[in-house]
Amino acid sequence: MTRLPAHRALLASAIIAAVAAQASAQTLTIGIGGSPTSLDPHFYNASPNISLTQHMFDRLVEQDAQARLRPMLAESWRAVEPTLWEFKLRAGVTWHDGRAFTADDVAFTIERVPTVRNSPGTFSGLIRAITRIEVVDAQTIRFHTASPHPLLPTELASIQIISRHAGTGAETDQYNAGTAAIGTGPYRLVSYRSGDRTEFTRNEAYWAGAQPWARVSYRFVANDAARTAALLAGDVDVIDQVPSSDLARLRREQRVSLHEIQGLRLIYLMSNFNRIEDPLFVTDNDGRPLPRNPFHDVRVRRAMSIAIDRAALAERIMEGTARPTGQWLPPGSFGYNPDVAVPAHDPDGARRLLAEAGYPQGFRITLHGPNDRYPNDARTIQAVAQMWTRIGVRTEVQALPWASYAARNSRQEFNMRLGGWGSVTGEASYMLVNIFGTYDRERRRGASNNSRFSNPALDALTDRAASTLDDAQREVLLREAVRIVTVDDVAMIPLYQLVNFWATRRGITYEARMDERTTAMSARPAR
Repeated sequence: MTRLPAHRALLASAIIAAVAAQASAQTLTIGIGGSPTSLDPHFYNASPNISLTQHMFDRLVEQDAQARLRPMLAESWRAVEPTLWEFKLRAGVTWHDGRAFTADDVAFTIERVPTVRNSPGTFSGLIRAITRIEVVDAQTIRFHTASPHPLLPTELASIQIISRHAGTGAETDQYNAGTAAIGTGPYRLVSYRSGDRTEFTRNEAYWAGAQPWARVSYRFVANDAARTAALLAGDVDVIDQVPSSDLARLRREQRVSLHEIQGLRLIYLMSNFNRIEDPLFVTDNDGRPLPRNPFHDVRVRRAMSIAIDRAALAERIMEGTARPTGQWLPPGSFGYNPDVAVPAHDPDGARRLLAEAGYPQGFRITLHGPNDRYPNDARTIQAVAQMWTRIGVRTEVQALPWASYAARNSRQEFNMRLGGWGSVTGEASYMLVNIFGTYDRERRRGASNNSRFSNPALDALTDRAASTLDDAQREVLLREAVRIVTVDDVAMIPLYQLVNFWATRRGITYEARMDERTTAMSARPAR
């Protein structure tokens, strides 16, 4: 057998190692815990959908990992007048099929957003301020608003831009089939299998430079234990929604790196405000239907809130991966109200409030929630059900797969339910407009208000805040709105804010994001 000289053997070994490393770096496999439901970037304002479609579609404005605005398809923007915004678009950008990106595509996108059919939660609230679009030239577009709207660039950071030539006449089915899924983004679609996986290939002509991964396999792995096992076995390179029960073990695992950041997602409970009489899923203690919905009484909603031990949920159910809260933003966010405390756990006070409201013996309800969308979602509703049962509200739990839950929730088929909302704009008005705004399709308010809560005075306050140019004055108004929602109306029952975790195999870094987006663009080979 011929032996190579030592220096040549070392060089050969180095080359082999480099080739192997390069080959492994060509494909990135991601295991996600939330199920995307469509490739249509305007179908559903839900984090799994947005994370998936951002691989193909860019935005005018990007938000970085800390929710700060950055140029994307728009190189710059300015308020020409208090009610007129001008965006200068990036030149030389092309769609995946080679055609040029222009301002006309942006105009087409904004026009399409409120027209998507059968959407369980639209993006309409993000463009509600726009009254007229003016295409100045191929690289310049202007948006007119009825009143000053300082948040427009922030809101447009959530709108993915589609092409007129591929999108004209295209419904959600055409995006899911791939025929309309032509973007300007860093990856091109190879295949999409709903409820399973999506395969991408690198866009070599991407305007911001080619990504390090030649191919991306984006897989839905609903089971927590299966996601962790897949990472440890090397079947996937990145997982999100790291199971809280596995964190301690993964911290000790040298083959794995953890990446975390305080998130913007609130997990909350909300009742149905649409049905006053003959309420769904609520009866007296003998199983007879109640004539009126008890949750229309603020005393009942307040009782249900203070019956919950949020610290126990955060410590025992979430195992330290969440922080108890009484509002929807973490401290330091724009609009966070320091005077709104975490509601104290007070079961005796809850029983007194129920008695005052006419329910001294309580009643029976069903609490609905997903079982594969948020970390420990099914465990959370089980724990809440036990706490409510202790104050006399006998609670049954129904945990459903996300696809089924989301569809039924959009039709207001539940009474009390668990939900989650990520305030990706990093400030309070996003939830005020979309969740607590009175549902009005024409005015594009309450796009995700599936509980049909309504307070016209709150709507007016939200509008005032949205049109207030002075940041300090606007924050005062937003803080007041937070107090109305959480303290006065108890429109929802906030539980906790998530801390976002990702785990990667050794050799891959991940930029943890406050908006919890899981994308190949956040992963990089470690140096």
